[in-house]
Amino acid sequence: MIDDFRNNIGEVGFHLEKNLRDQDLNESLFSDKYNWKNLTIKRMTDLFLSFFFMLVFGWWLFPLIAIAIKLDSKGPVFFRQPREGINNTTFHCYKFRTMVVNKDANLKQATRNDPRITKVGRILRKTSLDELPQLLNVIYGNMSCVGPRPHIHVQNDQCAKQIEGYKNRHLMKPGITGLAQAKGYRGETEINNGMYFRYKLDMYYIKNWSPVFDLKIIGMTIVSVLTDNENAH
Repeated sequence: MIDDFRNNIGEVGFHLEKNLRDQDLNESLFSDKYNWKNLTIKRMTDLFLSFFFMLVFGWWLFPLIAIAIKLDSKGPVFFRQPREGINNTTFHCYKFRTMVVNKDANLKQATRNDPRITKVGRILRKTSLDELPQLLNVIYGNMSCVGPRPHIHVQNDQCAKQIEGYKNRHLMKPGITGLAQAKGYRGETEINNGMYFRYKLDMYYIKNWSPVFDLKIIGMTIVSVLTDNENAH
């Protein structure tokens, strides 16, 4: 099954259109599947998956994680962080708190062996359980289950200065997971070839999006989380 999920996408991300960044009209960046019918399917899928998870797992898993966080360190259970969303708007992204309370939380991303990360927080990050409260963002409507991952403003501005067309990632609603994360690009994001490749994968996703593609990415993400958490920190 793992091989099937990987083969469904195949070499996606390695055969990207070379001239994406040279196109002038935003419309030319979109998939031909980008229409109100498919967007309605995407929204209905988001709501179904979010409510299904909360009804089956969330009602008991969230309290257990909350208790572990409170026993491990002082501070709130949830962490609310301003991030950039669709069309460069700002929204508050929810996560389980994985760090000690610190003044740099909205300015400095987590790094490998970051001393701010708590013991419970390290486990939550390795398993991506810290991202689960973003289901609330999905229900509210400022995130989707699948889409380019939202970043903090400082990081976005830094990347935009060095990667041409970087904020075109915001042409679609941000997601809990995305094509880049499904391909194993998780954890710290730096201005290097890896960051540029994440951007290219996000643009490939926007250009080739469809409801079926979203389902494939969700499947690939599950496989990635279960088999490869080396880059999550």
